[in-house]
Amino acid sequence: MSQATGATSTAAPSPNALPSYLDASNLGPWGIYLQQVDRVTPYLGHLSRWVETLKRPKRALIVDVPIHLDDGSVAHYEGYRVQHNTSRGPGKGGVRFHQDVTLSEVMALSAWMSIKNAAVNVPYGGAKGGIRVDPRTLSRGELERVTRRYTSEIGIIIGPNKDIPAPDVNTDGQIMAWMMDTYSMNQGSTATGVVTGKPIDLGGSLGRVEATGRGVFTVGVEAAKHIGLDVAQARVAVQGFGNVGGIAAKLFAETGARVVAVQDHGGTIYREAGLNVPELLKHVAQHRTVAGFAGAEVIANDQFWDVECDILIPAALEAQITKANAGRIKARMVIEGANGPTTPEADDILKERNILVLPDVIANAGGVTVSYFEWVQDFSSFFWDEEEINARLVRIMRAAFASIWQVAQDHKVTLRTATFIVACKRILHTRELRGLYP
Repeated sequence: MSQATGATSTAAPSPNALPSYLDASNLGPWGIYLQQVDRVTPYLGHLSRWVETLKRPKRALIVDVPIHLDDGSVAHYEGYRVQHNTSRGPGKGGVRFHQDVTLSEVMALSAWMSIKNAAVNVPYGGAKGGIRVDPRTLSRGELERVTRRYTSEIGIIIGPNKDIPAPDVNTDGQIMAWMMDTYSMNQGSTATGVVTGKPIDLGGSLGRVEATGRGVFTVGVEAAKHIGLDVAQARVAVQGFGNVGGIAAKLFAETGARVVAVQDHGGTIYREAGLNVPELLKHVAQHRTVAGFAGAEVIANDQFWDVECDILIPAALEAQITKANAGRIKARMVIEGANGPTTPEADDILKERNILVLPDVIANAGGVTVSYFEWVQDFSSFFWDEEEINARLVRIMRAAFASIWQVAQDHKVTLRTATFIVACKRILHTRELRGLYP
């Protein structure tokens, strides 16, 4: 296609590839995604004629979310739900509540969900949602009202067979419970399968909370075998210590690895001999941050990127590893627990320095894999035990990683490009088979 710039290009896509509602001079996360698509295009063969499909979201809904605040005033929040691609099945992706959410961000996240779902071969397309709100400023009642109003506003495009939201940044099982209830009340019948990541008593799945972190750990262990890294002797640094980073740290520590540094919104802590991860998890559960943890020294946030380690796990927000700090990273392997934490420029620097990057679109796919299990269980009203769920998750993640590793070796490309090759071929082949309507 005319927009393809080659496997190593970092140039911005040509303007005619952009929807009119985006600013070409400030594309944000969507610009990163477009560069990734351009890099994979030369490897798509005859399917490249369909590549423009990947560069446009199928549907983007922007909604006003007005609520009554506790003081009697009315506040308005901006909400989004983007369905990037539904060729392989209903849209699937989380909903985040964050004051910096933008349309570009949600579009990119929905597109990465398309890639992620195809990479592990679950029958979903990609979607994502968000509200521009700092949930810390809301009372519990206000949080419930904003969740329910948002759900009602996007209710026209979501559903168990259309688009299935899930937790993301600053959302959890309780938020999903409110979303499920709101959708069900508007439909007139209980629809447990409209969201995943629900509490167990509402049709949630065992193993879902730990799923993303377990997936990060699983692909990390598999990749370590290929580069001769002994995980039991490894030093691990983690950015973000929630369900993803915290669980991944716990699982690595249980194998004997030393978690030497952790950074979150409250600061950065370090201990060369290794942090006590179970105690740190208890501390974070109580204080909502690693700050103040007694068993570590405090270091400057910027020093986090200089920590001597073997495995670095960015599990916070996007665009954390950039050309400004990629040259400082000491790790042998980066496992992306967050979505989009590494910019294309940083990707190139890490490749040049022979640092293996396990991209988000495979590394953190454990969450959506178990979300798929939850959805299946809801439809059948038959639920598996946690041991079976974890075993199924590990089996799927290992198989997906093995196939992606082989593609990377065959084409001599990065694991990110290899994952995009596998996923984009699956998406575009489905598009080709289905054709265009009418």
